[in-house]
This record gives sequence, structure tokens and C-alpha cells, in this order.
Amino acid sequence: MDVYEAVTSRRAVRGFTDRQVPKEVLERVLSAAAWAPSGSNLQPWHTYAVTGRPLAEIKKRAGERLAAGDPWDEPEYEQYPSALKSPYRERRSAFGEQRYGSLGIPREDTEARQRAAAANWDCFGAPAALFCYIDRDLGRPQWSDVGMYLQTVMLLLRAEGLQSCTQMAWAKFHRTVAEVLSPPDELLLFCGMSIGFEDVTVSHPRTGRAPLDETVTFFEG
Repeated sequence: MDVYEAVTSRRAVRGFTDRQVPKEVLERVLSAAAWAPSGSNLQPWHTYAVTGRPLAEIKKRAGERLAAGDPWDEPEYEQYPSALKSPYRERRSAFGEQRYGSLGIPREDTEARQRAAAANWDCFGAPAALFCYIDRDLGRPQWSDVGMYLQTVMLLLRAEGLQSCTQMAWAKFHRTVAEVLSPPDELLLFCGMSIGFEDVTVSHPRTGRAPLDETVTFFEG
């Protein structure tokens, strides 16, 4: 698989088979992803690769919290600005319409949307997951570095025939994840990432992208 195919075939997959992901594949991907760029080579990512019983325990505890109606954990960072301006507001709204529309859930059915969102905390059935942390003392440029690292991981997963879904949703249950993984206090959970072999029987409508002239300006001589 060449780089262009990896980029264009990567998408947020929300349905996985129970086929196990070999540890050696995860090791190969994460070893190569370590070459992702970072300012002054800080390499600010702290990744926990989780499978088997530990992942099952995280899913179980998250499921119990959902069933009990427990509130989300106190947010440790702002996932989206409270007043999202145009065109980002429209893009986010269009994503929601497409995502839940594909499931036959109308905008006004809040309860059904919440049930669909709950699949996040089962990793959409994936048998492997990453939980990516960053040091609380680091700044915005280092968060950008973590984003480049995660993209590198996802493209390498495609080269291995795997799919993934990054999930800031796990930051809402960061205490539950910490109960199992016991990260140092100085680390903050940025996101999780579900990893596995795609369940092709589940519909995954692909979110469109803005036309090039909306996001790129060319200056030519």
C-alpha cells in the first residue's frame, strides 16, 4: 500500500471484528511511528497499547458507569471552543447529521444519539486500543506533535491492513482508564484509539472534505 492509498483509505471506523491484532504488528507500527516529527525531538507522546483482559476491564468499568448514569469526569482540556464559529460549526453539524442519519437517528432523538455514542466506550468492538497521554506541563506545539504522531500511527495501521478510530470520548472517562493503567499523575489523557480489522457488514459513511480552495491558498510566481 503506497502513502496516497493509506491516506485516502484511512477513516474513522466504528465497527470491528473480534479478530485479534498480533502484538508484533502493534510493536512494528509503534516502533516506526516513533519517527514522527516533533519540535526539538521532544517526542511528547506517552502511549499505552492495551489488549486482552486490561482492555476488557476498561470497557467493563466504562459500561458500568454508563449504565449507572454517572456523569462524565471533569474535563482536563477543552475539546471544542464553546462558541464554534463558521465554517467549523457547519462542518461539525454536517458530520453529526451524516453520522446519526446513517443510523436512522433523527436530530431530535437525543436518547438514541446517546446510545449510539455509548459504543465509543466499547471501542466499537475493537480488540485493541491505544490510550495516548501528554505531559500536563507541555504546550500547544507539543499537542500538535502528538497529533502528527497519531496520524503516523493510523497510516501505518492501514499499511498493516488494519483500521482505527481516534476518540477524544475517552477523555470523558479518564479516571476509569487511569484505574486500570495507573499513569503517572503528570500525564493527561488526550484520546483513545480503537484498532482492529474492519467489520465490513457495518456501514461506515465517509465524511466529506472541504474543497481545496476553502483550505489552501496558492501563491505562484
